[in-house]
Amino acid sequence: MFDVEKIRKDFPILNRKVNGKPLVYFDNAATSQKPQVMMDSIVDYYSNFNANIHRGVHTLSQEATNAYEEARIKIQNHFNAAKSHEIILTSGTTHSINMVASGFSSLLKHEDEVIVSALEHHSNIVPWQMLCERTGAVLKVIPMTLKGELDIDAYGDLLSEKTKLVFVNHVSNALGTVNPIKKIIDMAHDYAAAVLIDGAQATPHIKPDVQELDCEFYTCSAHKLCGPTGVGMIYGKESWLNKLPPYQGGGEMISEVTFEKTTYAELPHKFEAGTPNIAGVIAFGVALDYMNSIGFNQIAAYENELLHYATNKLLEIDKMVLYGTSKEKTAVISFNIEGIHPYDIGSIIDKLGIAVRTGHHCAQPIMDYYKIPGTVRASFSFYNTKEEIDIFIEALIRAKTMLS
Repeated sequence: MFDVEKIRKDFPILNRKVNGKPLVYFDNAATSQKPQVMMDSIVDYYSNFNANIHRGVHTLSQEATNAYEEARIKIQNHFNAAKSHEIILTSGTTHSINMVASGFSSLLKHEDEVIVSALEHHSNIVPWQMLCERTGAVLKVIPMTLKGELDIDAYGDLLSEKTKLVFVNHVSNALGTVNPIKKIIDMAHDYAAAVLIDGAQATPHIKPDVQELDCEFYTCSAHKLCGPTGVGMIYGKESWLNKLPPYQGGGEMISEVTFEKTTYAELPHKFEAGTPNIAGVIAFGVALDYMNSIGFNQIAAYENELLHYATNKLLEIDKMVLYGTSKEKTAVISFNIEGIHPYDIGSIIDKLGIAVRTGHHCAQPIMDYYKIPGTVRASFSFYNTKEEIDIFIEALIRAKTMLS
């Protein structure tokens, strides 16, 4: 049985008050809260075996290296990568995306084409614009529909022999839409194009199998998966990682250095210059262990309950407008109340202890499509409850009354 009250005891922050009210945390799409076991692993590293990795013969260094590489294997197993060196450890999704964009600078030619989608986060748009400016490649965009879904027929029309890279998120951070990424990948492969999937918003709810998906790259951030900030990963097929040049130069990523020439290390070290966030990577592995102990099928089923419960409650409020009504969604609801600015709603309900996100959610093209300045976004996690949703609804009604 899924015991949410037992789970909530693992998250110390859920006991605190905000503005004198019990915290109701509905900003999980921005970052998840953290279980005590993950935080304990960080303290354990710095207290008991803090040392740099891959470089020392002494005991502490070997212990730190073993723990770090064990975490890499946990990440490999979680995403079902074929080889551990196909997992590159980064500072997060944005770092990962920029690593691939930088690498493609040497692979693209003038008038080659890169495809992104209208549902992307800014970090999934700007690096590709910069790449196209450097190379002369052309950026094309898969359009969206009013329901917040991608127009797959239009995507098919965009694909051509000039298409070299397709980039799309697995789940929209602004709307919660689950994109049909397997179909998108297969269609791109018909034209021999590589595909990079941004899994930042998907991985807290869905356990992807990168071999089954057959994507060239898949990336996510630990902090949305009950892990620490400043840590992420990118999976890349070995053949593609070998094609890309190193993203940064420095220690760890070299084989031999002379003033005449430097040769680079084998995977994964080729892309991991400098001293990494050792404690954070170890904690990432612990966070994955924690979430897998609960079970991603159980997490998805429970969060789906919360999504439907909250959606039905919100629709009872007069002048409520929901954005992103795709049939396939994760537990994210973006909405406005007609005539009221989303920032004003967010500010008032914060006084009642409720944390939501307001604004364009780093997805301004989506807001431009709907011709709105932004939305209120409530995003749920497996440690949230229906009782919290009831408190949220009461707070919204109070805010609406005050602002109307």
